[in-house]
Amino acid sequence: MTDETKVNDSCPQNPDRRTLLRTAGAVTLGGLALAAQSGAPALAQTAKASKSVVDRDSAALGMRLQGVQHFGLTVQNMDRAFEFYTEVLGGTEVMRDGDFKGEKIHNTILADQEILAEELHVNPRTMGVPDLMEGTQRLDVRFVQFDNVVLELLQYRDADQPMGNGNSWAEPRDHMSPAYPRSMHICFYIRDDVDFNKFIHDLEAESARRGMTQVKANRSITVTTEKERQNAPLDANTNKITEGKSNGWALIYCKGPEGEQLEFVQALGPVKKTFQNAYNDRQKLIGADKG
Repeated sequence: MTDETKVNDSCPQNPDRRTLLRTAGAVTLGGLALAAQSGAPALAQTAKASKSVVDRDSAALGMRLQGVQHFGLTVQNMDRAFEFYTEVLGGTEVMRDGDFKGEKIHNTILADQEILAEELHVNPRTMGVPDLMEGTQRLDVRFVQFDNVVLELLQYRDADQPMGNGNSWAEPRDHMSPAYPRSMHICFYIRDDVDFNKFIHDLEAESARRGMTQVKANRSITVTTEKERQNAPLDANTNKITEGKSNGWALIYCKGPEGEQLEFVQALGPVKKTFQNAYNDRQKLIGADKG
């Protein structure tokens, strides 16, 4: 199997032009065969389906989406990150793949950075651009399913490093303040009947038991040392908002095992109703568009 074929097989949601043409041909032949068996009604059915596709392709961009499929997180240690998101936070593995290299995958992910390096007259490697083109570096991925979204873990490693527990090809970024523009975070939704403060306590304890001492949640009171953070009262593990439009919202920020920014939230009372109403309104909008 070629690298190009491997990439296409591992990403069925992004088929290449050949695949699309092959699929379209199969649909057309299937429609004709059905028409031969059932007569004109089947032909009309095929025409109606084709019109539906055309209508969808002419709709507003938002009406062509199905929501968020996954969030991606580039990690330094794949095994450590995978353990945290599956064994600590309870996600389940969807699939894993890797050793991706070659011109097509390199350009798919990194073309904009190659152009920028050319404009700046610098070596792309000095800008954090791995060499997937020639295979000096490789990309591995693992997908983890949570209740309503998938998390993709990615690791870029040198070709001579083992998959999973091999060293990353680049050092991690040091400045991880969530206030930096372009920063993103992963937010986990805590169930309504869970004690939020105890959850954060147990999360830190379980992570520490596994040697993941990087997993540290903030406190809602002022602390100036790590000892003060650890000795803060249990009810400082969350910030519970009781007024304004966010009434019923509880949250805390936390760093994950890779230094990534996490957030944990609980939405109760008025704010829960606000989000539920917004969801219901969107479902009506999408349903109206389908009609």
